[in-house]
Amino acid sequence: MPKQHPLQTLLENRIAIIDGAMGTTIRTYGMTEADIRGTRFKDSKKDLLNNGDLFSLTQPKMICDIHRRFLEAGADIIETNTFGATNITQSEFFVDDPREHGGRKDPDFYQKIIEDRFLNDLAWEINEQSARQCREWADRVANADGRRRFVAGAIGPLTVSLSNSPDADDAGFRVVTFDQVKAAYIDQIRALIAGGSDVLLVETIFDSLNAKAALVAIREVFDKDGTELPVMISAAVGRGGETMISAQTIEAFWTAVKHVNPLSVGLNCSLGPDLMYPFLADLSEKSSAAISCYPNAGLPNPLSVTGFDLEPADMARYLNGFAQGGLINIAGGCCGNTPEHIAAIARALEGKPPRGFSGKASHASVPAVSATPTPLPLRLSGSQPFTQQDGVYLMIGERTNVAGSPKFAKLIKEGNYEEAVSVARQQVENGANVIDICMDEGMIDGVAAMSRYLSLLASEPEVAKVPFMVDSSKWEVIEAGIKCLQGKGIVNSISLKEGEDRFRQNARTVLKYGAAVVVMAFDEQGQAATYDEKIRICKRAYGILVDEVGFPPEDIIFDPNILTVATGMEEHNNYALDFINATRWIKANLPHAKVSGGVSNISFSFRGNNKVREAMHSAFLYHAIKAGMDMGIVNAGMLEVYEEIPAELLEMVEDVLLNRRDDATERLVDYAEKFKGVAGK
Repeated sequence: MPKQHPLQTLLENRIAIIDGAMGTTIRTYGMTEADIRGTRFKDSKKDLLNNGDLFSLTQPKMICDIHRRFLEAGADIIETNTFGATNITQSEFFVDDPREHGGRKDPDFYQKIIEDRFLNDLAWEINEQSARQCREWADRVANADGRRRFVAGAIGPLTVSLSNSPDADDAGFRVVTFDQVKAAYIDQIRALIAGGSDVLLVETIFDSLNAKAALVAIREVFDKDGTELPVMISAAVGRGGETMISAQTIEAFWTAVKHVNPLSVGLNCSLGPDLMYPFLADLSEKSSAAISCYPNAGLPNPLSVTGFDLEPADMARYLNGFAQGGLINIAGGCCGNTPEHIAAIARALEGKPPRGFSGKASHASVPAVSATPTPLPLRLSGSQPFTQQDGVYLMIGERTNVAGSPKFAKLIKEGNYEEAVSVARQQVENGANVIDICMDEGMIDGVAAMSRYLSLLASEPEVAKVPFMVDSSKWEVIEAGIKCLQGKGIVNSISLKEGEDRFRQNARTVLKYGAAVVVMAFDEQGQAATYDEKIRICKRAYGILVDEVGFPPEDIIFDPNILTVATGMEEHNNYALDFINATRWIKANLPHAKVSGGVSNISFSFRGNNKVREAMHSAFLYHAIKAGMDMGIVNAGMLEVYEEIPAELLEMVEDVLLNRRDDATERLVDYAEKFKGVAGK
């Protein structure tokens, strides 16, 4: 087991103090445009004074003095001066762009930024030098008083959004791609590590999808470079307790990022401490990580020396209240907080006990399956959280699947995305808890269609609130889809069809993005049809996922294959019963795993006869749910109530599903004739 990081040990024993506002403190030094330019940037065409990160290069003595002052004020953790130190953000100060900011339609614009040598070198230098400056003073002060200090590599938000369109007339447009944002963060992360950071802090998160790109970048750097640091995460929320741009609730946000196993999660900026308590309490209740809080010093006030309302004593009083409520492990200040504010907070919290938290022993794996018999719930999120407790059936809407809905396929082919969005909206209105989205059709560019459709859904609050299932047989389409999810969705699907190596690789990718996963009962020998084949493949896949990949077992959803019955072929007669029995076995033998399936497959023999199909779906679900089936892909608006199925029809349907009679198929086929042309629900 990896050794526990010293900062985690500190957080378990007392409340740690993080520093205050670099920008606020810089302003007290009276810096001018000439000061930030120095000789190196004296000929720059744009104003640079608001590019505070640049001071690490042009005024290093001032930056080091600020670090010293925060440390001497009592800070245990100091942040690097790198809030905007990515090539994307630096481009705002160094790249000529006559077009209105945010309205760029040139798809190559940000790719050129990502590849720009000057911007890349500048961003690297700012990050590395800022980390070195922090490292030097953290070590100096620690050596002087014998108390270790920590350097947090600060990873801030960007000037572009993955969650929203800058074009009011084109909600599906994004000015930048997930991969471009990730690439910008990868360079920043590597430079922060090279400069000596102890931890990485993704902070002031108002766009959840941008933050997920940063977290994916961190994971990829750790995996490729063999260096692993603790990760801290901090979101900025508005008065309603939702992230500022992506409008995601605190619980939904935590659900989307907890797979990272962060050392801490918390709130900063955006609000003053007077408004933050209920949201902090909510996060503290939901999270197993340490909790951080470093709010603004109240509201902006141009007449104040710091630019904000609250004095040091005010901040100390509020943070002390958070500590007395047992809510925090890390405390400090954001905008408006000077070294004097941090000193007051440190004095107020000295000796106060920290909030208890479980933390994680390892960043690399998930603990072994719980010994408790109580199944762990599946937790998903869109802009709102969704928790599926054991025994509660989850309905997955299927009408946004081009393979199963000719109407939806036609809309996508015609480019009628506005109407296609209404299909998803209708599914939610009809009770779907999750929306299944599939673009697998020969005449459709799956990657482009999936990306655009999910981006459009993100702008529809009533649809975006639910989790999405990204459904494709093409891995490039799945990856394109999960890069559009601000919340925690489901990938449908992976399997052992191409062998264990590919299975592990795909599972690790899904885990990196923080999604749950559907695992098809399919291996190198083909699709599992019988009961024995289903349980053999599912058991093998479960062992690989939990024991080797470290996949959370509660996020594993097995699809043991719902296959068509009443085909006239004797070997198909037990298909429904085999699925039901396999479901019962999975729930008894693969702890915390879930079971799903495409319900409409069961009735393909009766295509065109909706009355019979609806009865078959309802009867099948009745028995499968009793056996432990957790969810199913089904048209939420086309399900007959089991108790309302006509008795004679129900008997014949169940004879087929449960394989109770040798002539069950013939009897149902004959009986179904009377319903031909009769509309279903």
